Amino acid sequence: MDTYIENKVLIREFNEDRDVEAIEKLERSCEVGYRKGISISTNMMGDPLCRIRLYQTHVMLIAELVENRELVGVVRGCMKHVGTGKTHMNMGCILGLRVSPKHRRMGIGLKLVESMESWAIKNGAEYIYLAIEANNVASTNLFVLKCNYIKLSSLVILIQPISFPIRHPPQEVRIEKLNPYQAISLYKSRFGGESLCPADIDVILKEKLSLGTWVSFFGEEEWIGLHGKDGNHDDEFIHKTPSSWAMVSVWSTCATYKLQIRRAYPCKCFHTLSHARAKVFPCLKMQTRDLLEKPFGFLFLYGIHGEGQKVGELMKSLWRFTCNLAGNVEDCKAIITELGVSDPLKGHVPQGTMSCIDDIWYLKRVRGSSSDEDDRWTKMPHEEHLFVDPRDF
Repeated sequence: MDTYIENKVLIREFNEDRDVEAIEKLERSCEVGYRKGISISTNMMGDPLCRIRLYQTHVMLIAELVENRELVGVVRGCMKHVGTGKTHMNMGCILGLRVSPKHRRMGIGLKLVESMESWAIKNGAEYIYLAIEANNVASTNLFVLKCNYIKLSSLVILIQPISFPIRHPPQEVRIEKLNPYQAISLYKSRFGGESLCPADIDVILKEKLSLGTWVSFFGEEEWIGLHGKDGNHDDEFIHKTPSSWAMVSVWSTCATYKLQIRRAYPCKCFHTLSHARAKVFPCLKMQTRDLLEKPFGFLFLYGIHGEGQKVGELMKSLWRFTCNLAGNVEDCKAIITELGVSDPLKGHVPQGTMSCIDDIWYLKRVRGSSSDEDDRWTKMPHEEHLFVDPRDF
């Protein structure tokens, strides 16, 4: 895939053998901090593809100056198969668009996006979506005004730095780990309506970065079929649940990349990952004294769901449980989750948790007419019970 912008800039695919150092240099040039002398970077363990490699179909495109082969832009993309309960669709996802500060307002970002859209369409995409920080005016103008994306939903990022001692869940609350087959069945039954749930949820739950799925309920009740054997798809387990219950799955970033808050002086170079940095850094800026110069990872909580009148108590118990779980993971300093702003469970996360409302999902239909009757995804909000794919974070 080679595309030229007025014979001055070449858009091509990332070459893993020769482009790693150039990607690192570009990412560092785009690095920002929240105050003078401090910045945050992400050590991607030498793998610029770490955010998309877990998807079977993925690509990284770079923009290169023809005259001197300087790398001046990059964008990552992947293909997803998404289920909505009644239907399934192929969706393209755009991640990590970056353009060198010295080469902005030259049309490079637009050309990278158009090239990524062409790649997604060739791979069968019906829609393409992406997340943009709410205060990123330049990216919003690019995707909304120039590329015709529309707002899908707003999300809130909730972060809990790990500090000890941590309160344990109440004794009357039972917390049990599901086997992958139970978790898959439960997610498919509960996120099978209008949620954009990954059709390959089984791949996510069986990935080694996924530490497991836990449910909480009150010990005075029984969950029929909970202790069934692997592969159990008993209807009783799915439908005869306790009167109140909650569930969460946990994903560890620590083995993939680590964040580091550091002083802005010459030191060892780190690859950067703008999405994680932009999310985590604003919420941890009050903790920089403890985190400065020390690499740290975090656990990401996903697939959060609950039912019943007492779901709030059970969600708080799961939150405490995951805090204790994080304490046993090397270099893990926080637990993080991302929920739709209208998700009722958002109010049941412990009040001491820091939050940053800075993510907006945008969507564009690229196959078929947007006026089609079945095009409900560009015509209605989806801010409740969003299933945030941990591979994107």
